[in-house]
Amino acid sequence: MNGMKKVVSLFFMFVVVFSVFSKTKSISDNGVGISIGGYAQMDYNQPIDANVRQNGTLDVHRMVLLLGYRFDARTQFVTELEWEHINEVGVEQAFVQYKLSSSVNLKAGQILIPMGLINEFHEPLAYNGVERPIIDKVVAPTTWTALGAGATGLLSSISLKYQIYLINGISTYGDEATIGGSGIRNARQEGTSFISSPTVSLKADYFGLKNLQLGAALYAGKTHSTLYNNLKIDDKRGLAIADSSVVNLTMIGLDAKYRIKSLQLKAQYYYSWISNTDSYNAFSGKDLGSEILGWYLEAGYNVLSHFNVKEKELTPFLRVEQYDTHHKVGSFISVNPKYNNQVYTTGIGLKLNKNVVIKTDVQFIKSKNDNQFAKTFNAGVGVTF
Repeated sequence: MNGMKKVVSLFFMFVVVFSVFSKTKSISDNGVGISIGGYAQMDYNQPIDANVRQNGTLDVHRMVLLLGYRFDARTQFVTELEWEHINEVGVEQAFVQYKLSSSVNLKAGQILIPMGLINEFHEPLAYNGVERPIIDKVVAPTTWTALGAGATGLLSSISLKYQIYLINGISTYGDEATIGGSGIRNARQEGTSFISSPTVSLKADYFGLKNLQLGAALYAGKTHSTLYNNLKIDDKRGLAIADSSVVNLTMIGLDAKYRIKSLQLKAQYYYSWISNTDSYNAFSGKDLGSEILGWYLEAGYNVLSHFNVKEKELTPFLRVEQYDTHHKVGSFISVNPKYNNQVYTTGIGLKLNKNVVIKTDVQFIKSKNDNQFAKTFNAGVGVTF
């Protein structure tokens, strides 16, 4: 019932916003006013097994409203409201930005973590394939947000874009321990969150080489736990228990995009170091690894470019991924080969224009525990506006 109320409330909000926008238009000539946009994704996923019959799933995966307001030439508010799987409603980002200069913008609120190629730019036309790359779900848990403040800017003289934030990090203990061998995804905090200590998030993107973009990111901090609430300073036993419910997480992300004419190449690499895992696993009964690895290589080619078709793109692609959330473990647990996976995704996407795409692909996944690949056929439609 609560889910239905959220659905009705969000639908009403969409109607109101679009009604207002249809009368107020968008940004005025002097740069002040409302801006609006959004994206949506509808998917079909069908497991393929020669020996077992399985139903496919149809899903209104996500519908997102991007809404902003510019108060003056320097100050703006941006928010992204998401509706997933019909009945899950959330706020992906909501921040105020103030422009000091072209090289310095101050930013505060709920912010997308600048890590990799997908987390900040995750609209369905921004990536090949029906689903986002798996390492951007398991290793870097897209969409990954946090509350905090920092600065962004473009240093044109050296072709560098930078972001630097102090934020609240992930939570490894609320009512129970949240993460284990499958990765850190379940430790993400939403808009209502808490903080025990600040976390640092940095990213730099370099555009100085023709057709090439290079990125490097860092995320570093201690996770959070509700066991510190109301803990007396001299309670050594309570402090030891609370300390066992958190870990230190350091993640680096490296990414590259290269495009020349019709050829598109992408690469991404994540590596995470997690300390205090022995104490955490002993306390929680989980199997969290001490080092997590993930990478992918991808190639795509727009075949319509040879037919002088400018408004449409038809792009076959191949993506190869590898991720291992037990790349290394502490002394308390043993390496579990089921967390070491190979993924191959190949398919094709047709962009009808810059706002609408039809996609289909086949994905093959196999862990070191498996003798053969699990196969899934995927198809979907994505739009942005």
